[in-house]
Amino acid sequence: GSVYGEVSQIQLPDFHPTMKDDYVCFGKALPQDKTIYITGFSPIAKPKTAHHMLLYGCRIPGKSNNKAWHCGEMSLSSSQIDADSMGPTCQSGSAIIYAWAMDAPKGLELPDGAGFQVGGDTGINYLVIQVHYAGVDKFIADPSLTDDSGFEYTYTLTPTPKISGVYLFLSQGSIPPDTETRMEMMCEWPINAPTIHPFAYRTHAHFLGEVISAFDINDKEQWTEIGRRSPRLPQMFYPVTNKDLVIHPGDLLAARCTFINDVGRTVYIGSTMDDEMCNF
Repeated sequence: GSVYGEVSQIQLPDFHPTMKDDYVCFGKALPQDKTIYITGFSPIAKPKTAHHMLLYGCRIPGKSNNKAWHCGEMSLSSSQIDADSMGPTCQSGSAIIYAWAMDAPKGLELPDGAGFQVGGDTGINYLVIQVHYAGVDKFIADPSLTDDSGFEYTYTLTPTPKISGVYLFLSQGSIPPDTETRMEMMCEWPINAPTIHPFAYRTHAHFLGEVISAFDINDKEQWTEIGRRSPRLPQMFYPVTNKDLVIHPGDLLAARCTFINDVGRTVYIGSTMDDEMCNF
């Protein structure tokens, strides 16, 4: 744990999922009168229950009635859920803060002096967890079974000298049957943006992903690997390939996902387990 600071939790309130591929959200209001600096995360999750969990910061959450709500694209089209318990993850001001998936063991401690600024006047008034259940057979078999997955986080009220953030690559598209398909993305790190120091990365795909990698390309066109990982390994944050890498304004950032499609049908990027994802 952290050497200094307080510990708090955000967890689903004993939720009973009954739909395969359900995405469930729950929000927690942050103090408006002070900024808090989150310095570390660890998952609170039972094995083989949540497929993955995301932690978002929201200006306004999808719902704010102290209940969990269904927040996936799947559930938005489902007739078995009443409209009152459905909504987006955030109504406005959405920022991803942390992600954990598939029984990955430990959490993430930020480098010394780094923290995610939330609460106060940061524009992040709520933390919202989004829990994805791939399979729900054990919950259907036992109506009394509930889940309280979530995160524990350490924080301090002392401003941290460095600000933490998440830069996310994601791709759209489709993967034809019987092919090896590469999805590639490239963006410029804006010229008026701060210099950034990557320290950890996480890859995410579903069932066809072989390897996901990302690179920084500087003004001399030198390519430096940020990270490279098989998404079949536990999908947690891993240390970057080159811990001395600095990304400067004007650099290009590139990522690639390699998929091998052996399932005999076209697979599209999407939010269900029958779809694929390409995230770095």
